Amino acid sequence: MTPLQAATHADPYDYYASLRRTGGLLFDVDLGLWIASRATTVEAVLVHPDCRVRPLHEPVPAAIAQRAAGQVFAQLMRMNEGIAHRCPRAAIEPALAAVSAQQVAGVVQHLSGDATQLDDWMFRLPVSVIAHLLGVPGDQLRVIAELTRDFVACLSPLSDEAQLRNADLGASQLRQMFSKVLEETALLAAIRNGEWLGADVLNANLIGLLSQTCEATAGLIGNTLVTLARRPDLLEQVQRAPALAMALVEEVARFDAPVQNTRRFVAQRCTIGGQVLEVGATILVLLASANRDSAANPDPDRFLLERPQRRVFSFGVGRHQCPGQQLALTLASQVILALLQRQPVLPVPFTYWPSLNGRIPWFHHVAPGPGVVNG
Repeated sequence: MTPLQAATHADPYDYYASLRRTGGLLFDVDLGLWIASRATTVEAVLVHPDCRVRPLHEPVPAAIAQRAAGQVFAQLMRMNEGIAHRCPRAAIEPALAAVSAQQVAGVVQHLSGDATQLDDWMFRLPVSVIAHLLGVPGDQLRVIAELTRDFVACLSPLSDEAQLRNADLGASQLRQMFSKVLEETALLAAIRNGEWLGADVLNANLIGLLSQTCEATAGLIGNTLVTLARRPDLLEQVQRAPALAMALVEEVARFDAPVQNTRRFVAQRCTIGGQVLEVGATILVLLASANRDSAANPDPDRFLLERPQRRVFSFGVGRHQCPGQQLALTLASQVILALLQRQPVLPVPFTYWPSLNGRIPWFHHVAPGPGVVNG
């Protein structure tokens, strides 16, 4: 197994434990990457000012640099540093934090009526909820969700030329729709009040909110369903006490992370974990391994709903920590509750969508969609 294969392996956690025993920061000669596996090292990399989200020589992946999808990618706050990151985040983070759990629950209930397959519940419904909160009219929600999934394909190195073309079409149509069809909502107004460097940047980052929701939330919902299918006792607890759903998805995010790894690129020579890293070095940051480090979470291989001081690295740490972490957890928990009301018998068997970093179940009775999971 390699650290990239681990993301979709049936059980990668013993392998991650072996990496932690070997050291916090190791160089993988075959992959040409540094591997950060311990919680302290993962955190050190993610907060280090010289570890960037994109390599200096390639701010946009070469495969999409000259395409419509690349134009959106270039303006996403999570793919930038400095002012191009700080200004969008300063507007988006407090706006997302102000969305209440009751509001999310109401929208989930309102939109879940036509969800007929698990694919709808995992991918389409979460994106539709966020799009609704952003002012997308109801008759456009399904289209927005489909276009978002098309666009997300461009973020994966596993995507083929046909998927990249679809991503370009998705990016172009999403930009047009966000420029014209939005209705004013509290969330959209709060975001628009930020200091934006132009309407294109605002619209790109609205698309970014949907793209982040698309796969990360799908993985969180799917992995929660897998956990409940394997643990009938947890299913019974949540059915008796729905308020436990939030703790459930929080522990799933730690125990079986939907985003298993991310990358950082060294912009200046620095020392982390006792290793000197040269300019241009790439670090594969194993978020899922850090979640299972006993230094961060005692008794890490037990699934505990009432885990004191739970540390979850799945949403990142530091300046690029996901600004919508709480909203994502709330959204996933409300979708799980709504789904259990409709489908108390949980699905098996499953495999995982192809990916180098995402862990998203593909339940076999659900027809596969057009996209490749973000790698």
